[in-house]
Amino acid sequence: MTLPILYASRTGTKRNLAAMRAAGWRLLVSRAGVWRSEGFAYALDNGAWTDFQAGSPFDGDTFDRLIEKMGSCADWIVLPDIVAGGIKSLELSLRWMNRCRSVSDLVLLAVQDGMEPADVRNLLGRHVGVFLGGSTEWKIERMRDWGALCADVGCHYHVARVNTRGRMRLAVEAGASSVDGSSASRFAKNVGKITNWASQPSFLSPRKAA
Repeated sequence: MTLPILYASRTGTKRNLAAMRAAGWRLLVSRAGVWRSEGFAYALDNGAWTDFQAGSPFDGDTFDRLIEKMGSCADWIVLPDIVAGGIKSLELSLRWMNRCRSVSDLVLLAVQDGMEPADVRNLLGRHVGVFLGGSTEWKIERMRDWGALCADVGCHYHVARVNTRGRMRLAVEAGASSVDGSSASRFAKNVGKITNWASQPSFLSPRKAA
């Protein structure tokens, strides 16, 4: 049974970093945050969620500088998207596809409210996976549907904003390849319990071990 790789939002707190390093976590470095990996394996987030929360437009110029600086060593890059933006989000992501693929072997397409598996199936594969974004309600409702698609296609499946035991269980059951959250970044004591949640396999997962 394949279990998810754990990513935490980047933090500079030494105690939290030490706990995550000991447990084998990785970092998610955001365009909207500090551009340091702290010596961890890492992935790159486009920062669209932060823009959405602030009511600001996506900062493409800064994102381009981030992928130029750190993209070649990243596990993957999340293509620019529009939170809960449906097909308009997909159109934005596709405009950035070639640029991001030029620096990274794996990019993730952020799927959003209003998008369906049929909209992206032919885009997915070894080099293009899925990043489950969108509103919280939509994410929970559709998590297994997107997991089934990714297992069928054989692509990477990342579930964002996983900070509770219940959300982790859903992600494991959906066959997530990786997850991220901010809880471990904020509190070192959470690292152990989240790691334990992620280590509990589910026979409901559509993704079987090789």
